[in-house]
Amino acid sequence: MAFDAQVAIRALTKSDPVLGRAIRQHGVFALKLRHGRTPFSLLTRAVINQQLSNKAAATIEARLVATLGGGLTPQGVLAAGLDRLRGVGLSRAKSLALQDLAGRTLDGTIPSFRKLSRMSDDTIVEHLTQVRGIGLWTAQMFLIFSLARPDVMPAQDLGVRKGFQLLYGHRELPSAQSVLSHAEIWRPWRTVATWYLWRAADGTGKPIT
Repeated sequence: MAFDAQVAIRALTKSDPVLGRAIRQHGVFALKLRHGRTPFSLLTRAVINQQLSNKAAATIEARLVATLGGGLTPQGVLAAGLDRLRGVGLSRAKSLALQDLAGRTLDGTIPSFRKLSRMSDDTIVEHLTQVRGIGLWTAQMFLIFSLARPDVMPAQDLGVRKGFQLLYGHRELPSAQSVLSHAEIWRPWRTVATWYLWRAADGTGKPIT
């Protein structure tokens, strides 16, 4: 982990007693990071996984890797062409998104991990969301699960909103804006707070789209 979770937990418990009770209830913070050789490979998987089960996404990814000759590279995706991408089970929209991602990786819009490490969260989101098919939510998941950034607040995520509703006793699902407003007291550890909201929502510590 790129930050000290115990420091984060102590700060969150002190600033927000309600969240503190959830932290005690759900135990040790255990964010499962997603590893990949390049930002391109991780973002390719993120695009493939959109609105699919893990099993279906894994099947399509395996077919894509086989079609590309054993690796996920921007050069390979561009060379494959739209029809071959569609042939592995990708929708037209996802095929176009992967081609755009490949092109923007090669032109430097999607930086290397080394460059990403020197960039702010907002700047990374600005770069990622230039890619077709990658919106704010996908960019925030990349910040959390691939870069382990400590202060990400994906307030549009359904699991975050459900967890907030349960913990704070709202009769109706709160708006993203109301979650964002409350989350100001969680800075600079909103990623850790987010994980506990996911745990409160369904017990897994994973996002719900």
